Amino acid sequence: MKEKIHAVLSQISAPHLQQSLQEAGIVADYGVKETDSNAAYIKLQFPYPAKSLFAGIVADIKKGLQEVGIVEAEVECTLDIKPHIVQGGVKRLPQIKNIIAVSSAKGGVGKSATAANLALALVAEGAQVGMLDADIYGPSLPVILGIQERPQGSAKGGIEPLVVHNMQVMSIGFLVDAAQPMVWRGPIATRALTQLLQETQWHNLDYLVLDMPPGTGDIQLTIAQKAPVTGAIIVTTPQDLALADAQKGLVMFNKVSVPTLGIVENMSVYCCPNCGHSAQIFGIGGAKKMCEKYDIPLLGEVPLDLSIRADTDAGCPTVLKSPDSAISAIYRQIAHAATAQIAKKPRDHSSAFPQVVVEK
Repeated sequence: MKEKIHAVLSQISAPHLQQSLQEAGIVADYGVKETDSNAAYIKLQFPYPAKSLFAGIVADIKKGLQEVGIVEAEVECTLDIKPHIVQGGVKRLPQIKNIIAVSSAKGGVGKSATAANLALALVAEGAQVGMLDADIYGPSLPVILGIQERPQGSAKGGIEPLVVHNMQVMSIGFLVDAAQPMVWRGPIATRALTQLLQETQWHNLDYLVLDMPPGTGDIQLTIAQKAPVTGAIIVTTPQDLALADAQKGLVMFNKVSVPTLGIVENMSVYCCPNCGHSAQIFGIGGAKKMCEKYDIPLLGEVPLDLSIRADTDAGCPTVLKSPDSAISAIYRQIAHAATAQIAKKPRDHSSAFPQVVVEK
């Protein structure tokens, strides 16, 4: 009977991993229940947040088992998200397993709205998530999440992140007046951002989503070189001008050995809510061509939709406002695809080694 269970699990694909459940290491345990020799038990541990996929996978397993004569089965699905390697020479931050940098290299392509919806989709899929607004000059997280509170100091030193929608968040916008411009030179802004990242008392995060400022200058390069980034997501529109800048961001990450997890094409198509006519206002297939050129995944295509803008301006992003909508499903798909790319990377086992302290 155990051989039959193994055969079934070897035939069922792990979503986004291009492997079977067995090959992907998702099957933690399986066998015959002690209390019922005709019933199977299976324990699955997913290496990326995928709660919304559990029901479909369990149904596929039970169907496969029934086809080989096993009628009763108990299938348990949990998450087991591990830290993965970062660029060489950069030490991983405590309490943060993985950092995802969301970048655009060009302003106005919807990067911050994408980053916020991605982070909230990861929360909905079962992960412990934080989000850091890394745009010192134009912080947008207070508006996107509708936050007017100020963070408090921590008893351990540093700053406690605010917690909203089951997500830990930090932004320079929480610490200054909304109308106050940050008239800082590059080194000062870079130092302020580094402090926000390192001195915020994050608590046991599976993922920290880093909303990068647009461009490829001092701040972006410092983050890419000194922050322990697991992988980057590039947000672009199909427009040639945006794609040209997106390629610069991708090349920047490549130069500092930060892998690009994939590209999100935002504003890919506009569908008229009245007549249903669709139009590619900013061009067709630009991100797909870029993915083919650099051999990286196209994580998702987000339409140009009024609700995304309205929800963001109202401080309640679409994944929160309309969790069952088609657009929220796209953001969940992006979250699955991006974190599955991380799950394929080698793990970081540095925390498993004891620290050696030499005292004089």
